[in-house]
Amino acid sequence: MTMFKTHSSHWGAFSGRYQDGKLEIRPHPDDPNPSPLLGNLPAIADSPVRIRRPAVRRGWLEGTSGNSQNRGADDYVEVSWPEALDLVANELRRVYGNFGARAVFGGSYGWASAGRFHHAQSQVHRFLNLLGGYVRSVNTYSSGAAMVIIPHVLGPYDHFERKSVTWDAIERSTELVVAFGGMAIKNADVHGGGNSQHIVPDRLKSASARGARFVLVSPLRDDFLPEANAEWLALLPGTDVALMLGLARVLVSEGLHDRGFLDRYTIGYDRFEDYLLGRTDGVEKSPEWASQICGIGIDVIRDLARAMARNRTLVTVSHSLQRADHGEQPVWMGIVLAAMLGQMGLDGGGYSYSLGALGNTGKRQLTVPLPTFGQFKNPVQDFIPVARIADMLLNPGGAFNYNGQALNYPDIRLVYWAGGNPFHHHQDLNRLRAAFKRPDTIIVHESAWTSSARHADIVLPATTTLERDDIGAAQGDPLMIAMKKLIEPVGEARDDYDIFAGIARRLGIVEAFTENRTATEWLALLYEPTRQALAAGGQEAPDFETFWERGELVLPLQPDDGGPARAFRDDPETAALPTPSGKIEIFSQTIDSFGYDDCSGHPRWYPARPEAQADDGRYPLHLVCNQPRQRLHSQLDYGDFSRSTKIRGREPVRINPRDAAKRGISNGDIVRLFNARGACLAAAVLSDDVRRGVIQLATGAWFEPEDPSVDKTMCIHGNPNILTRDIGTSQVAQASTGQLTRVEVERFIGEPPPVRILEEVRFVNNGNSTGNGGER
Repeated sequence: MTMFKTHSSHWGAFSGRYQDGKLEIRPHPDDPNPSPLLGNLPAIADSPVRIRRPAVRRGWLEGTSGNSQNRGADDYVEVSWPEALDLVANELRRVYGNFGARAVFGGSYGWASAGRFHHAQSQVHRFLNLLGGYVRSVNTYSSGAAMVIIPHVLGPYDHFERKSVTWDAIERSTELVVAFGGMAIKNADVHGGGNSQHIVPDRLKSASARGARFVLVSPLRDDFLPEANAEWLALLPGTDVALMLGLARVLVSEGLHDRGFLDRYTIGYDRFEDYLLGRTDGVEKSPEWASQICGIGIDVIRDLARAMARNRTLVTVSHSLQRADHGEQPVWMGIVLAAMLGQMGLDGGGYSYSLGALGNTGKRQLTVPLPTFGQFKNPVQDFIPVARIADMLLNPGGAFNYNGQALNYPDIRLVYWAGGNPFHHHQDLNRLRAAFKRPDTIIVHESAWTSSARHADIVLPATTTLERDDIGAAQGDPLMIAMKKLIEPVGEARDDYDIFAGIARRLGIVEAFTENRTATEWLALLYEPTRQALAAGGQEAPDFETFWERGELVLPLQPDDGGPARAFRDDPETAALPTPSGKIEIFSQTIDSFGYDDCSGHPRWYPARPEAQADDGRYPLHLVCNQPRQRLHSQLDYGDFSRSTKIRGREPVRINPRDAAKRGISNGDIVRLFNARGACLAAAVLSDDVRRGVIQLATGAWFEPEDPSVDKTMCIHGNPNILTRDIGTSQVAQASTGQLTRVEVERFIGEPPPVRILEEVRFVNNGNSTGNGGER
């Protein structure tokens, strides 16, 4: 009988075994709330959408004129590994030789594996750096606005705002949590690198039982754990800043703001107060003003502000709020509101960004370093904010502003992507389709025939985490896991490391890339810094072989001492913040000096942009495009758990019963969502958990165009990013605005087209192709 072996994923530690043609998964025995996403893993072993052999797009392989215009609609030819690696090596040699490293974009998004070595982003960047570098992206789709605005206000991202308040502190001390954007428990299932103990539900239930009050500010009722009994303030999407300003105005008018804290720990409050009271623009940000914008009652706003001042209060702001127009503002304004309450650094009080968005945020930090695979130095200075990829490909040489810098987009000839699916997380997919037709060549490492693989020229089959050994570990998680190989590679799939080594051998850099080490030797080497730190701290420090045999290692945690916020509160001079003033920057002279018209020197309310206002008039419904509960992003959409939530093969879209009745829509109907950018089909689910005037369609369904040969097509599977706008949050962050858009919805009349994106891919014979590659 096959023994169970330890392994890990972004959504939890587990053990597994492959026996009698089936993959069996068992959650870690110490995980109090295992994630249902584990149910997607067994399909990895035998899904028909797995990529089993290298494949090349026929038009690129035959070198036909204008073949790039057929990306996404072309046939594929399966080729041998030697031929595929030769094609990749020759194309890299041509592009680097003729156009230089500034013509290569290294795309990857880091979520392909929880392993510390087989981390696709590290692998591809290490490889491209050895070739001379590449154009990179900065920040993330999840928190692109926060990652830019927080360093101006509090100092480095992922420090003060996410390492000061723990779930344990909330359980013991917090009296009121005001969660702008909520704390959807499905999001806390996941953390990059692993989440072996899902503690959030139990902590919230315990705090609620103690008497803590939770206020959910969101258009979706289930953006909070039901057992926590949160009060639901169903505001209009995108209006949180107006509500925050209304709350702040009550604090000032009733003398409830903490002037002592503001004077000692912040800078620029008086300039913000002039705006709040209407001295600078003639508009007082009163509860009456806020109520008209956000739809929350005037008395509710007043009562909530008083309760926030009266209780030990934690203000949280979710990822979702900053994935919208002017997304920098709710993050910044949440900090200001918390500062006005004066509770930053108190146990269970103050401010926390994205608490609940990742499973390990709010946990105690590790005291030892984690294994890290070196990437070398990238000599290319060019970069883009990650959500500006379509702008870059469509506008080579075009000018753009970013965080005080005036930059230009490079001219990209080759895109190399390993790990990630841009046709999941990018906006306005018809525009992205057009952008992907611009480069000479697109090379992708993928394990399955995702939409991104189907828009590539050379597709190299990569193993999944289950098909290789690795080490799983994440900041904030107390377990390091020996991720032991559970199944043999599917088809001819290879590890990213082996793929890059094969290409590097052809380019004469294999020794530099591999340093003459096997993957197993790398694992032992990467483990060593952790072992040495454990030994230096007097902790148990087994050698690699012992760790591997045991399957896991408990790592020590830092004390729950209030983190950077407590240190700053206790001694603001010695523990000064790494901001220009050393304080919380309610007014930022740096940002004000940029002179941008979409993000000034302090947080403020910005009305919708003209193009969004035009949408408001034509498309009456707010579409919320949030994270799915049935998968991580678009990963394993073919998995059993993900497929079990589909209705007639399509993604469910939730709609308020009154909005549905107005349109003659019933439960289970196939409906068409549409706006000026495109359309998609989905299956209607009527729900009172969605505010009236709002519909909700999660991201992550693999994009399937109805007609891939036309410029503007409909997604028949239910990917909402066919509808979202591809525009930056502001000139400061240029981040994704994919959370919200405006649409109309109607019943689909007739027989809907069949969904085939999760079926087996058919290939064509090589025929008389020249094998000389694409149009160059």
